[in-house]
Amino acid sequence: MAKFKYSILIICILAEFWLGWRQISDQGVYNKPIRYVKVEGAFQYISKDKLQQLLTPQMQRGYYHADMDEIHHVLQTLPLVDKVDVKRVWPDAVYIKIIERKPVVRWGSNALLTKQGEILYPDNIENFKNLPLITGPEGQEAKLLEIMKGVYIALKDKSLQLAEFHVNERRAWRIKLATGLEMQLGRKSPLENMQRFLKTMDLLGEEQLAMMASVDTRYPNGYAVTWKPGTPEIDWKAIIEKTKT
Repeated sequence: MAKFKYSILIICILAEFWLGWRQISDQGVYNKPIRYVKVEGAFQYISKDKLQQLLTPQMQRGYYHADMDEIHHVLQTLPLVDKVDVKRVWPDAVYIKIIERKPVVRWGSNALLTKQGEILYPDNIENFKNLPLITGPEGQEAKLLEIMKGVYIALKDKSLQLAEFHVNERRAWRIKLATGLEMQLGRKSPLENMQRFLKTMDLLGEEQLAMMASVDTRYPNGYAVTWKPGTPEIDWKAIIEKTKT
């Protein structure tokens, strides 16, 4: 009989606790809203509107019901996100810290590369048109990025800015400068071919360089120049004489 009374007491206590919890829940204490969302990070490429769109569904669930793991997962899947930290902050806030990946070049028509050669696929490649472009065989991303760095430095020493670096299936190189000048470097000693042209820049002068549309350096002892339409005839004799003085 004592055992039976004990069971009745436990049931009564549990029932009372449940009713009390219902009252608290019904009063909205457990369903308290999230009043503040702090997102920290230096955003250069991630849209604030995109973040708001992704966060809103969980934020609307309230302080206790919002799934921090789900928020972390959703943000971590963004192509330009490197690291994410998400946590609840008492009494009514959520703290989010995001570290972006930093692309350094465009890879092909719809991808980016980090300085480590990692491939990223942004939602909109148009936002990255200011970055240099690399094209080349798949699987060679990191290697071509390293080669491009050397080309970039060599051109920078001559106050030239690299805009595009292309390597075809035959491993022939072609580059384009920010000025629009294209250079065919070939696949045999392309760096040496480029350096041979760069050594003549001071002899040609800025005026002649500005009139060049393209340069083909795939010659053993020189290069061929295609001039922009309307370029007046150049007095090469005068240029040669100038170099002798």
